[in-house]
Parts: sequence; C-alpha cells; structure tokens
Amino acid sequence: MNISKLIDGKAAAARVLQQVKHDVLALQTQGITPALAVILVGEDPASQVYVRNKILRAEECGIRSIEHRLDADCPQDRLLALIATLNADPAVSGILLQLPLPAHIEETRALQAIDPRKDVDGFHSENVGGLSQGRDVLAPCTPTGCMYLLEQTLGDLTGKHAVVIGRSNIVGKPMAALLLKAHCSVTVVHSRSTDARALCQLADIVVAAVGRPRMIDASWLKPGAVVIDVGINRIQDGDRSRLVGDVDFDSALPQASAITPVPGGVGPMTIAFLMHNTVTAARQQAQAQVQPHNSPSEAACLSAY
Repeated sequence: MNISKLIDGKAAAARVLQQVKHDVLALQTQGITPALAVILVGEDPASQVYVRNKILRAEECGIRSIEHRLDADCPQDRLLALIATLNADPAVSGILLQLPLPAHIEETRALQAIDPRKDVDGFHSENVGGLSQGRDVLAPCTPTGCMYLLEQTLGDLTGKHAVVIGRSNIVGKPMAALLLKAHCSVTVVHSRSTDARALCQLADIVVAAVGRPRMIDASWLKPGAVVIDVGINRIQDGDRSRLVGDVDFDSALPQASAITPVPGGVGPMTIAFLMHNTVTAARQQAQAQVQPHNSPSEAACLSAY
C-alpha cells in the first residue's frame, strides 16, 4: 500500500479539535462557555454509541454537554416542547437531535423546530437555503469535513471538476453546494444519471456518498483523481463483519493520487466539525447580542458569481 496516498482523517480531525479547544479557551476568557445539548429519542444501539462519542469529544474540547434522553414512545409534542425550551435558553449554544427518530415523530417538523442559530447539524431549511446561496451558515458536518480534507490535500480548489455521487440532503446536496462555493465545477450523479461512470471519469475530485459497498472501482476514476469516500457499510467477510466504503479501495488506490480509507477517513471529521459548529454558534450568538444584524450588501450578493 502506498501510504503517501492516504488522506488521514484521524490526524486531520485531531488538528480541527485542537483548534476547537483553543477557540473554547478564548471564548471562556470572554465569559462564554459553549454548550451542546444532545437529544436522543429511544434506544437505538448505534445512536447511543454516536451520542456517547459526541458527548465525550465535547467534554475533551471544554464544551459543556447537556444530554436529554427521551423514551421511544415519547409524544411528538413533548419533543417539540423540549426543543423550544433549549431554543430559549441562552446558555445553550447548539442543539443536536440524533437521527433516526421513532416512526411516529415527524423528522422534518422536529428539525425545523430547532433555532437555525443553534442548528449545529446544519439541517434547518434556513441553513440549507443559505448554503445554496453561498452564505456562511452552519453547514452539515460531514460535507464540511470532506471540504477540509480536500483543501488540506489540494489547496485551492478553484477550477477543479468535482463529481459527487449521491444526492442526499445530509451529504450529497450540501457537498455540491460547498464545492460550488469553493469555485469548483460540480456534477452530481445519482441513480437516474445516464452513464454515471463516464461522468466520474472526467473528475479531478470524486466524492462518493451513495451507501453501496465498493460500488466505485478504478474504472470510474481518471488517473490522479482525489477520492473522498463517505460511505460506511458493514459487510460480512467470512466469519466476521467489517466496514468498507462506497469505493473499492484496493482497486481505486493505484488510480487515485489521494484517497480516504474506511474507516479512518471521513468518519472522524464529522464529530470534529460538530464541535467546530458548536463553537461557531456560540461565537455568533455572543456577537449578535452586542451588534445589530446587517443584511448582505448588493455587492456582496453579486460577488457570489
């Protein structure tokens, strides 16, 4: 294996978290302690692991964590009332509603109930819309982590042709918006695309976020492409299970100039940027208390071209 080709997500996440710790200390000197409220509804085992890891990282960074566990049969109104309480609490910087939710709770309604200024997952429509306009908003953590890895690997992304495989609201669509903001030419391919493989073969950057194990092999890549594999798929390998990505790593490695492994690539970046978003939210809320909101100027809007 060519180690020099590997994009080390663990090392990159450690750098982001170190900066978050520094930023938390700076805010604390101003009397501000960032706080993340995490809501878990039900007892989904994977969700419990995710929540535990998020709370652990928050505490390591000096971010105060507030955990709310609700029963799986919790009425929707009770969840919405809790969110409203957290929205109104000036001591809470960010609110994270762990997904998936039980079937009787409307996911969209619950996510829309979160104050966009505290929406550290970046799922509220106000943040989604702002991202599509190229504004600085709280953006989804996984795509933001992917952008960090790309910029650390390639530097300036201006003019690069990026192909995003998958159009989910959580990864594919925000990833495309962030790449556009970085002045890439962006193609999104999906299940209805005609000859998705041929489109990918034109790409300088391939971001795979489709949820199909090892779907993308070397035949999808042009020589020297940078590959970001967002997929996390558990497969059975003989008598044991293991994690693989959406990219056939062994096949793609010789073709790519750089590639993220699974695990150890994009995964660690998601929690790192959740912490980053929490600190950003705390800073913005503090600034909003001391200065009026200014709408963007016409010149600033036009500069998005």
